[in-house]
This record gives sequence, structure tokens and C-alpha cells, in this order.
Amino acid sequence: MFSVYRYQQPEPGTSRTVRFEGRNFGSEVSLFIVDADPGRGPALHVHPYAETWVVRKGEAEFTVGNDRMRGFAGDIIVGPANVPHRFENVGTDRLEIVCIHPSQTFEQTFV
Repeated sequence: MFSVYRYQQPEPGTSRTVRFEGRNFGSEVSLFIVDADPGRGPALHVHPYAETWVVRKGEAEFTVGNDRMRGFAGDIIVGPANVPHRFENVGTDRLEIVCIHPSQTFEQTFV
């Protein structure tokens, strides 16, 4: 038996980010598939688990604790558990990034 999450085109003016929470599909992993305009990204937040980012398109600046670095298409970046982090699209085109959470549910606290 398998489960399928079918992509649904977002309504105009709404977020293009796909939110997949694993518990609803029998998976131990949750993820966001982000499609962000320049200058956009989540606020500083923390998780009780490491988060893995896969940059598919564009350029992102990651802040993890006191460190900053750039990620480009094809890069895979891992942020440790319990360290505040965020990313922002610093390119001139849209940013496509997959944010992998090794948990059936999102456990996220904004700081």
C-alpha cells in the first residue's frame, strides 16, 4: 500500500510553498517545497531535530546560529538541531528549495 500527495495549483496571491506533513501519509519525514520570490524566506526559528535543505534553483543566504553562508542550485545544507536558523532568497529569480524535517510532524518554534 502507498500514499500519494497530489500537487494542487495554488490560488493567485497565495503561497506557492507545498507543505507535506508525513504523519498524514504514513511517513516518518515531513517537508516543505519552497518557491519563494527574491527577498523572501522564513523568520528565525528552531527545531528539536536537524533540518536538511536541498537548493533546487536560485540563491539563498542561510543563517544558522551566528554563521551565514550562501547556497546555490545543487547544494545540500544541514542545520543542527536546536540552533536558530533561517534562509532568504538573495538572488534575482525565484528560489526553489526543499526543506526536509526528519519527523512525522513539523516541530518549529519562531524566535
